[in-house]
Amino acid sequence: MRVLVYGASTNPARYAFIAADLLLSKGHDVVLVGHKPGEIDGIEIQVGQPDLADIHTVTLYVGPKNQMDLLAYVMRLQPKRVIFNPGTENPDLMKQLAAEGMEVEEACTLVMLHTGQF
Repeated sequence: MRVLVYGASTNPARYAFIAADLLLSKGHDVVLVGHKPGEIDGIEIQVGQPDLADIHTVTLYVGPKNQMDLLAYVMRLQPKRVIFNPGTENPDLMKQLAAEGMEVEEACTLVMLHTGQF
């Protein structure tokens, strides 16, 4: 499954870093997008809103104040699922994505991975 970690960080104390690392260890095809370039486990963190294909799940690690232009980007990617991790909840964006037919979850990617719910 191809997963986009949006809000990726090179800081190993950040949940986005931990999630990317765990996703990779569980065999997922991980794409990283963040505010600053870098890499996690040899995978480049892209910046901006790169053109990506075949994204199944977007897992968000940016707060609502940093989600202003996210709707158009996620719509362009057409993922099957968008996960709003703790602290990223945005009822308006969630409703808009759901209206476009995407599965929207308010959940923790780390918990989902550890409990086999991902």
